[in-house]
This record gives sequence, structure tokens and C-alpha cells, in this order.
Amino acid sequence: MARIYQTGTMGEAQLRVAIVDAMGEADLWVKRVDSWGLAVGDERWFVTASRQDATCRVFFCSQGMAQLKVAFVDAYGQAGWRVEGHPFKGRL
Repeated sequence: MARIYQTGTMGEAQLRVAIVDAMGEADLWVKRVDSWGLAVGDERWFVTASRQDATCRVFFCSQGMAQLKVAFVDAYGQAGWRVEGHPFKGRL
């Protein structure tokens, strides 16, 4: 389950993430969801305003500094990992 909290500083983040426009550059295609119940797996993100409720704290940064590159998609069927064996697979 991916309940994501966006940190204001890189120091408190568990993961550095870059948002990319080109789908082919992304490691993970993400679908944003509106409730905790729909946040299943790494590819469905519920963005929470509460740090305590988060399963992962991320800092959005440039591609050069990122540990993970994501692209947001509109359909549940599109969401998922695009890079096999990514070190963060299953950790969000």
C-alpha cells in the first residue's frame, strides 16, 4: 500500500522521486487514488497530508538526483512497474 507524504526537505525523505513527462523514461507508472482503500501496491498512490499516516516519505527532485522516476497515468490498467528488479519495488 502506497500512502505517500511529500516532504519539504531531502533530509527527511526516504526516497527521492522525479516526475517525468515522457512515459518511456519512467521506472514506475503511478495512478493517484482518492482513498486509502484504493492504494494497493506500489503503483496506486494515496497522497496524505499526515506524515504519521504515510508508508513512504518522498522528496520530489530533478531526474539527476532521483532514485525513482515516475509518470502519472489516468487509468488503473496502465499503472505499474516498467523496470524489472528495481531496488524500490515493493517498498512503497
